[in-house]
Amino acid sequence: MTPGQEENTILVQRNGAVRTVTLNRPDRLNALNPDLLQGLVIELGKIAADRDARVVVITGSGEKSFVAGADIHSMNQLGPRAMADYLELGQRAMRLIETMSQPVIAAVNGFAFGGGLELALACDIIACKESAKIGQPEVDLGIVPGFGGTQRLIHRCGVGSARRLCMTGERLSAADARALGVVDLVFPDGEFRSEVEKLAATIASKAPLAVQGVKRAINRACEGMLLAGLRHEVEEFLRLFGSADREEGMAAFLEKRPPSFTGR
Repeated sequence: MTPGQEENTILVQRNGAVRTVTLNRPDRLNALNPDLLQGLVIELGKIAADRDARVVVITGSGEKSFVAGADIHSMNQLGPRAMADYLELGQRAMRLIETMSQPVIAAVNGFAFGGGLELALACDIIACKESAKIGQPEVDLGIVPGFGGTQRLIHRCGVGSARRLCMTGERLSAADARALGVVDLVFPDGEFRSEVEKLAATIASKAPLAVQGVKRAINRACEGMLLAGLRHEVEEFLRLFGSADREEGMAAFLEKRPPSFTGR
């Protein structure tokens, strides 16, 4: 049995040429632990090789959360080597989404914080429920984004907004995220699912080779800078993972109290 399948943490639904991938850890608000990431890589790999799949939709189970972030409970128990492996796995999952030939729609049906926003940023189109909230709050934990947030936010909303969101950890409403250019579409909660299905069906109806060509051409425009930035982001994350502030930040998160950072 492959990782991610034991607890049915990855669900895949086929609807004609559209594949809907649901991250299914509702008890943890779909937080990204290693098993979930590995299951995502496996299932996306299968879809990438499926010539009948023209569009992929990624969403979260439940009404509250798309992906609340990385799983801090499991992260806090990892040593340096295991943490490096976790980062590599997360980066690999995001790059697979970004480079698979099929366009990928992030259907953000709730909270998308930290790793959840990074997952959405790796997708080609981000559609949000009106009630969704997004943010890159890693500074509250004494770390930086580790799955590409610092880099992909720049391409989405510019250097200034990327600095603001990553340095403040601010949580944005879907409307504010749309105004900044972080997300592409915002739909009323009651119409969200049907509107995402319409969007996926529209793209699936177009010439698949042409759609794939558009994705490759757009990705090529910023790929060199992106890859260099992703490497540096991982280096910064691992450097900070050994800091006292990271220990305090994660302890405070788990204990549901404000952190007290010392700059060490």
